[in-house]
Amino acid sequence: MNASTEHSLTAPAAAAPLLIRMHPRDNVAIVANDGGLAAGTAVDGLVLVDKVPQAHKVALADIAEGAEVRRYDVVIGRAIKAIPAGSWVHERLLKMPPARELDGLPIATVRPEPQPPLEGYTFEGYRNADGSVGTRNILAITQTVQCVAGVTDFAVRRIKAELLPRFPNVDDVVALEHTYGCGVAIDAPDAVIPIRTLRNISLNPNFGGEVMVVSLGCEKLQPERLLPPGSIPLVDERNVADVGASAESTLDVVCLQDDAHVGFMSMVDSILRQAEEHLERLNARRRETVPASELVVGVQCGGSDAFSGVTANPAVGFCTDLLVRAGATVMFSEVTEVRDGIDQLTSRATTPEVAAAMIREMAWYDAYLDKGRVDRSANTTPGNKKGGLSNIVEKAMGSIVKSGSAPISGVIAPGEKLTQKGLVYAATPASDFICGTLQLAAGMNLHVFTTGRGTPYGLAEVPVIKVATRADLARRWHDLMDVNAGTIATGEKTIAEVGWELFHLMLEVASGRRKTWAEHWKLHNALVLFNPAPVT
Repeated sequence: MNASTEHSLTAPAAAAPLLIRMHPRDNVAIVANDGGLAAGTAVDGLVLVDKVPQAHKVALADIAEGAEVRRYDVVIGRAIKAIPAGSWVHERLLKMPPARELDGLPIATVRPEPQPPLEGYTFEGYRNADGSVGTRNILAITQTVQCVAGVTDFAVRRIKAELLPRFPNVDDVVALEHTYGCGVAIDAPDAVIPIRTLRNISLNPNFGGEVMVVSLGCEKLQPERLLPPGSIPLVDERNVADVGASAESTLDVVCLQDDAHVGFMSMVDSILRQAEEHLERLNARRRETVPASELVVGVQCGGSDAFSGVTANPAVGFCTDLLVRAGATVMFSEVTEVRDGIDQLTSRATTPEVAAAMIREMAWYDAYLDKGRVDRSANTTPGNKKGGLSNIVEKAMGSIVKSGSAPISGVIAPGEKLTQKGLVYAATPASDFICGTLQLAAGMNLHVFTTGRGTPYGLAEVPVIKVATRADLARRWHDLMDVNAGTIATGEKTIAEVGWELFHLMLEVASGRRKTWAEHWKLHNALVLFNPAPVT
């Protein structure tokens, strides 16, 4: 956040009219007050011409027809007609600028001063045989095809009722349900995306290397294609000394069409028998102290508003820098929500190769949208606009802030698995559910999700920490939001203070000492695979 907002960070929490301006060259500011401000309100030398809702923009000076409208010192649009000072500036008054071309971009030009390592921070995690660390100890049951979802769900309910109480060190049992596996062009070039996504989710650190698959039998996505030989790491025999031969790394498949199954309950009982073996091994695991560098954090925003780039996302960005200094991995994503700031990202790349990879992912997605005869403007939702975001340019500027200021050291394509630490751009669609699914596949063990409009979003596979952009949302959704970043706008806390609060909360949640509200209520969304290939 720019120094021009200092008045908003130090102002006392009060009902006095308050505008937040992000940069001295901005000619609009947003209304910070709950309920907005009425026409005739005097604030910062202006008299409001219109009633302006909370989070919406006010013209700080007269803006001529065709003139630039600037926020974050970025042109977010041009005025369709003259806008007098003190007027409500909304999406119907703006013409969105075209997307930045992908050539002539600054490449690895930003060289921030190296920050000292952040040492001494730890959490209690589950060490896996492949070197990764889980924040939860979960049995995940992979499915090759949607056809088996009902049977698997029935079996999981029985596992939770009949088996799980016997294994107190296992946190949960989840079915990795999805809508893929058959009726698709399985050999199409882009089919690699959903297949590798599902494969890599099955190997998420929170599942302890215990891979169990339920298959129908006739589907296109056969188990051996989903999880080919060599893709499953060996079980960590340090924790399974009494299990013996069952520690072999083999693909454990329950195929419903096998002749051995006579009747529905035969299928269910088979799933329970296999699950019990995996639960025994998971139950033998114990948390151990590991450095904060073992965190793999996915950051995302949904139900965004104009406060997202003022409070919650800057606090997450501050925390991102702390995590990188601690040696951890942080992924930021959402192609359409960073596309308009591509020059900011390529300039922060550690090498020209990293910048080229970002450009490659943007170009691929541009072509993907063009094939569907839409562009990046399809991103913004009615809720985004009701929350004061006029278009995707404005939304993108606030979204990028989650990435902090650290150099961007890597890029992964949709469905790929992380192989490095530091700040990584994980290319995903902006859809909350698809982005979360792809970050799971990349290997995240902790999720941070910011929201201004509010969402009960959660994932069964990984803890989700929810950060509210506004104090009013945090108050009304007090048992759904984990962090109130609205205190930044009211002046009760600084960005750094909320960033540190989030950092410490992450370590507590990762250690299992704290549950997020989504975990408390057992709220979770379905996995949604990104499948740009044809459906047959």
